[in-house]
Amino acid sequence: MPLILIVDDDEAMRGLMRERLEDAYKIIDTGNPEEALSLALQSKPDCILLDLMMPEFSGFELCQTLASLSFTRLIPIFVITGEPAARYKDSCMNLGAKEYFEKPLNFGQLRSRLTAVLESKQHERRAEVRVRLRALLKLRGTDISGRKFELLTTTDNVSASGFLCGCHALLERDAIVEVWLRSGGLELQVGRARMVRVEWPNTAWQRHGFRFVEKPHDWILR
Repeated sequence: MPLILIVDDDEAMRGLMRERLEDAYKIIDTGNPEEALSLALQSKPDCILLDLMMPEFSGFELCQTLASLSFTRLIPIFVITGEPAARYKDSCMNLGAKEYFEKPLNFGQLRSRLTAVLESKQHERRAEVRVRLRALLKLRGTDISGRKFELLTTTDNVSASGFLCGCHALLERDAIVEVWLRSGGLELQVGRARMVRVEWPNTAWQRHGFRFVEKPHDWILR
């Protein structure tokens, strides 16, 4: 049975969601965002239902933190809030949320989206099996200011569908780059990849995650 983490400082709302979902899901819940981060790291839930407006540590901050950590970045986050979508939905999606629901909740719609997203997540997990394998890459694309760039970088974190690497160019989310493998002075053009996430942003350990959108040539993993 899939595990759902509910994060909402309204105890009555947590109880209602538990009551309406516990026939199909295992439920853990908390009203404390800091405890929620600990629960997410310890229990690795299949999905997180997250309120936005909570004291001290907001849902916005928690959403961004979860999306930036390699241990939790693949957990789908459903924002469930009384705040209007027109005001906050785009911001939440940019922070890594998967879905946005306004209160009062339509539980039929919520359950439908949970089923669809969790089924999709199973396929994504199979595609995202990663191995530690060092490779030299060349990336070519256009940065956030519209300037073209070409750079060399290394990756030691690859999957059949993409890779994680350092990239000093400033890129928009969903930016497309051309990818080459380099070995022994030779270059093999692999295809094109989309930037899908940034891990540890604005730190010395910042890395970009790329997923292939076109891969006509051989890659490290098939």
